[in-house]
Amino acid sequence: QSQLVESGGGLVQPGGSLRLSCAGSGFTLDYYDIGWFRQAPGKEREGVSCMGGTDYNTYYADSVKGRFTISRDNAKNTVYLQMNSLKPEDTAVYYCAALSKCPSTFSSNYGYNPYYVWGQGTQVTVSS
Repeated sequence: QSQLVESGGGLVQPGGSLRLSCAGSGFTLDYYDIGWFRQAPGKEREGVSCMGGTDYNTYYADSVKGRFTISRDNAKNTVYLQMNSLKPEDTAVYYCAALSKCPSTFSSNYGYNPYYVWGQGTQVTVSS
């Protein structure tokens, strides 16, 4: 069964860092653009970052630009989200998704899409 598996979430103090991983199981991530999304309690799912599978273009929501970095290691069939200078407002469940193409206008306004392949999510909590 093809699926995505996120890992790397946890509890971190404000200003700290975490690296999330999104591993493909049963299919090769090389052929897909991969996006990271997050959903805080009581809020809609929102786009965080997206990376092309062939062109390696990257996109970020304004709220994370300069703090988060998306990357991929095709040899490990894994996409990463390095999160630095974390803030309490970054607290959410983070999901990765495989999609056909990152929208050129990617932003936090891009949320849940049933045509994407989603992982189960990993909790990130930023608190002192």
